[in-house]
Amino acid sequence: MTAVADLTFKFAEQLGHDLELFAQHANRKSINIDDVIIAAHRNDDVASKLRALSRKLTKTNDQQQGRKRKKAANIVTVGQ
Repeated sequence: MTAVADLTFKFAEQLGHDLELFAQHANRKSINIDDVIIAAHRNDDVASKLRALSRKLTKTNDQQQGRKRKKAANIVTVGQ
């Protein structure tokens, strides 16, 4: 059980670091859904579900605001 918890923690740490680097590479200070999709690129099933969720969220938000959005909503702000 300890080994699984340790691996999970290390995976989450690495994922957070990767997401931060993706946002910085795009000259942004915040992580968005596109960064998460890029991080999931090795798992096609997860990536496709994230893309579908992103489209659904964007469509819902567009309908609520009554206008097109330029970019996906920010999920997490990168601290520095």
